[in-house]
Amino acid sequence: MKEFNLAAVITAKRREKGLTQDELADYIGVTKASVSKWETGHSYPDITFLPALAAYFDISVDQLIGYSPQMNKSDIVNLYNRLAADFAKKPFENVITECELITRKYYSCYPLLQYIVQLYLNHAPMAATPQRKMIILSSAIRLCERITENCKDSRVIRDTAGLHAYCCLAMEDGNTALKLLGEFPDNPGEGSLIAKAHQLTGNTEKAEEVLQVELYQNLMMTFHSLINILYNNLNRLDIAEAVYFRAEKLANLFNMKQLNPNNTGMLYALGAQMYQLGGTSEKAVELLSKYVDVCVHDFFPFKLHGDSFFTKIEGWLKKEPFPIPRNEATIKESMMKDVLQLPVFEPLQDNPEYIKVVKKLKDFIGGN
Repeated sequence: MKEFNLAAVITAKRREKGLTQDELADYIGVTKASVSKWETGHSYPDITFLPALAAYFDISVDQLIGYSPQMNKSDIVNLYNRLAADFAKKPFENVITECELITRKYYSCYPLLQYIVQLYLNHAPMAATPQRKMIILSSAIRLCERITENCKDSRVIRDTAGLHAYCCLAMEDGNTALKLLGEFPDNPGEGSLIAKAHQLTGNTEKAEEVLQVELYQNLMMTFHSLINILYNNLNRLDIAEAVYFRAEKLANLFNMKQLNPNNTGMLYALGAQMYQLGGTSEKAVELLSKYVDVCVHDFFPFKLHGDSFFTKIEGWLKKEPFPIPRNEATIKESMMKDVLQLPVFEPLQDNPEYIKVVKKLKDFIGGN
């Protein structure tokens, strides 16, 4: 974090322009002795001289006095780590006072204010009294409100909303937290906050619904990540197979075939490609058979829904704007062309089991 260093700036800028102290003194209208004292730090220019000095050096007054209302990311993180460590070894109120002074100095540096909020939130429980704790949390909330009202960075605003909600929950204000976060989680980690807010308002049923929705979202994201890693390593059987086994166990554990048959179909289709590329045609055909079974028995009518475990997500599923799948005829055509007829499976054209799998899907497509 930069400190004011007016003496060094005046000296550097004067020398940069090739001026003597006499020449600078003449321009400003002071004595050479005055300029000498400015440069040695024994005295400072009168505030009325600052604009003239800044203009002469072709810099801003802030640059002249070595002040910036902003801090870079690295300085913010270093300051945060230092203050967090200070809370563990220095008197609590001394560190809070320093945080307040820094806040005043950098009141328009919103990323820094966000870190100050985090410090207040993490260390408010160390306050001497419950009343003092509430005062500190209230200060954190005011900073959150300032960030939200003035910051132009959407990411900072979004993250601040979460911190604001944390502060409200720490003050047992569930209603305000819900206004900040919404009815259901949009971002990772919000579900637990929203559920806590509902619990504070006495709505335990809604809290359970939100927790189920968050688990469902996390499950789908995790499964899709595994699918992507599998696809990225299809030519490396050792890695791809390890990923496939994990995805398959997750699919079986959470009944993915019922929750989202498309996910299960993708897993079997990619697993078949993995084994075929790895030279294990028997296993490839086995997974293609499982893929066709999902297409024939589980896919239509396509609709996302819960099950005996996810019993409270139906309302959320109806409200969410999920992409509308293509029409049934197009999907069925894709099942054949985009999977069973991929070039990777051409060596299986004479395989009796593969022929049976293809016929089963063709009969399904042709019979509907």
